[in-house]
Amino acid sequence: MTRTPTVAVYDYGSGNVHSAVKALIAAGADATLTGDRAAALEADGLFVPGVGAFAAVREALRTKGGDEIIERRLAGGRPVLGVCVGMQVLFSHGVERGQDVEGLGEWPGSVTELDAPVLPHMGWNTVTPDEGSVLFRGIEDERFYFVHSYAAQSWELDVIPPFPQPALTWTTYGRPFLAAVENGPLSATQFHPEKSGDAGIQLLRNWVQSL
Repeated sequence: MTRTPTVAVYDYGSGNVHSAVKALIAAGADATLTGDRAAALEADGLFVPGVGAFAAVREALRTKGGDEIIERRLAGGRPVLGVCVGMQVLFSHGVERGQDVEGLGEWPGSVTELDAPVLPHMGWNTVTPDEGSVLFRGIEDERFYFVHSYAAQSWELDVIPPFPQPALTWTTYGRPFLAAVENGPLSATQFHPEKSGDAGIQLLRNWVQSL
């Protein structure tokens, strides 16, 4: 009998995350909502949600020690999946309403406002996955649910061989932006897989099965 991978959905005060727990369970994980440091460090996978403003999410994570938990997991090669603002804060900076806020710095680059006639970007979009993507295996042509006004619109990390190149997935709203990144143990999506129906469950299943 195969063991069910454990996933900690990190509870640091970022909105209603119970839908993420339900989606991960549907995807085959033993998922729990927890703010406990040890549980977040020891789980097979860590799911980092994020709703609201970049600065508020970054500050809440740091107050709870989430930045150190993420860093320690990645140093040990243990998987982390960030979602929405939980993806954005992984970058070096976020620029919101003219304020430049320092992020967690796992990836270089800035998160900036989308150049589009209507904001927020709210609704379903197709994406263009990298050929090396694990997350989008079998769901390359599906649509995913976005709700945001900011995103990473460029990729600045220069990976030197023999380290593998990240798998970058793009979409367009006004102009292209990163819909997802898979970079070793650290993955992230700008859209909400837990709100993206069957395609989102399959994406989470792909991630869970990789743990």
